[in-house]
Amino acid sequence: MQTIKTDLVILGGGIAGLWLLNRALQQGYDALLLETGTLGGAQSVRSQGIIHGGTKYALNGVLTQASSSIADMPSRWRACIEGSGELDLSTAHILSEAHYMWSKASLGSKMTTFFASKALKGRVETISPDQRPRVFNHPSFRGNLYRLNEIVLDVPSVIEALAKPHLQRIIKVTADQLQLVTKEGEIQGVQLPELRIEAQRYITTAGEGTEALLQQLNIKQPQMQRRPLHMVMVRHDSDLPTFAHCISSGSKPVVTITTHPASNGEQVWYLGGDLAETGVSLSQQQQIEKAQKLITELLPWVELKNARWACFHINRAEPKQSSLTRPDAAFAQAAGNCIISWPTKLALAPDLADQILTILDEQNIVPENSADTVITDQLPRPEIAEPLWETLFC
Repeated sequence: MQTIKTDLVILGGGIAGLWLLNRALQQGYDALLLETGTLGGAQSVRSQGIIHGGTKYALNGVLTQASSSIADMPSRWRACIEGSGELDLSTAHILSEAHYMWSKASLGSKMTTFFASKALKGRVETISPDQRPRVFNHPSFRGNLYRLNEIVLDVPSVIEALAKPHLQRIIKVTADQLQLVTKEGEIQGVQLPELRIEAQRYITTAGEGTEALLQQLNIKQPQMQRRPLHMVMVRHDSDLPTFAHCISSGSKPVVTITTHPASNGEQVWYLGGDLAETGVSLSQQQQIEKAQKLITELLPWVELKNARWACFHINRAEPKQSSLTRPDAAFAQAAGNCIISWPTKLALAPDLADQILTILDEQNIVPENSADTVITDQLPRPEIAEPLWETLFC
């Protein structure tokens, strides 16, 4: 039985774990990432790819902590996409240079004034008719349209950009192969079939899978919560890329639409927002009918050619909040020689890495190991997850 020593073991290969792996190696730490499924397969690849700037959390006319904590994320991600940021994501694909926000009818003067205020300067700008995206460039469109400083990314390409430089440090293990050797609430090592890995710190970035790790370690705090979604997809032959929140008088978008390329050249409209949150208790057929009716009401001039609909359930895994409300920021907390974390949102992966590196610094964890990558090179690698629209419509 071989034993290798490293500084950090990262448990979970979504974008949060991969971002942390890159940042930790950049800071001189020796690190290995373990994944029991596919890279990004649990939550990352099922996100809509929007790098939020917080505007959708300010629809009540007030800048909340949630809208403030995420405000810098678009610029950080954009710098990485341009190859000048903290990480190099220049090989990742941008689906849209901006996300938009529209209302079916004219907004009240109070909201219009708020969107034009200094508080939202740089986040929101009005759009003239000649600058409208194609879907809104129609005589029947009424209401307001705003351009948000929020890029939309092709998530699989982001995962590939983060994983490719460090494949020898990313290890695939099956759930039954991954055994944590524990003593008095701390991890002594990770036992694989023919290899033991020991680290200074063990960091969970496994999303929903973190709950099982907490139970195995008998860690009572923090606890995890699930907030369910019932996402909808429509695959079609129309060339109508759409990236927008529809807003009304409520504090959440009525629906959020992003557009993604399918492998055969078709487009997929991916629908989230309040539609996904309030449709959790509906059957698949009921949710699809609800989505069809909503799109017809909001965009009555749009006809999607050869439209095929599907939906699925997914849980957002987060630190537990009172009344199961949405957390305002990324979360990281030390527990013995572990760091328990949830990014809470795709856009906050850089902030989560900042928090974890700060904890390591506060605990005086410094680089001191060098794992034998000759050994890890012989271990299997996880594949990048496919988007669900590549399988649900087959």
